[in-house]
Amino acid sequence: MARRKTTLYLEEEVLRAAKVRAASLGLRESELVERALRHYLGLERLEALLAKGPLSEEEALRLAYQEFHASRG
Repeated sequence: MARRKTTLYLEEEVLRAAKVRAASLGLRESELVERALRHYLGLERLEALLAKGPLSEEEALRLAYQEFHASRG
């Protein structure tokens, strides 16, 4: 999927922690942010559901959002 450039405004402490974590994992900061967003948004679950079988995209999205909301309590 194509990537687009964006600007984020973060607290210094969050940015510093992200830089340290990205470096410790051997990632670029943008890769770390994308992974964190994918996890937070439940996209990992959606991708896993789509890879499993013949669910329609609508069914997979519905299940992913149900799981997302359930995990946020």
